[in-house]
Amino acid sequence: MPIRLKKLIGTILLVALVIIYALIASAVAVTRLAEYGPVAHLLFFLFSGLLWVLPAMGIIKWLILEPGPKG
Repeated sequence: MPIRLKKLIGTILLVALVIIYALIASAVAVTRLAEYGPVAHLLFFLFSGLLWVLPAMGIIKWLILEPGPKG
């Protein structure tokens, strides 16, 4: 796969990941955390704010992998 195409796909995947993850995390926060206090909100947003990094690291690792030998 050409490197420019790979970077384009990776960029689109990262942007989509952030948007979808933010929508899901916000929906969970609105539906599940309404009756809890500020400490629960802090812990949830701290955890969910860091959790998106794991799939993003996978996408970035795929982006920097060198292509294997052809043949």
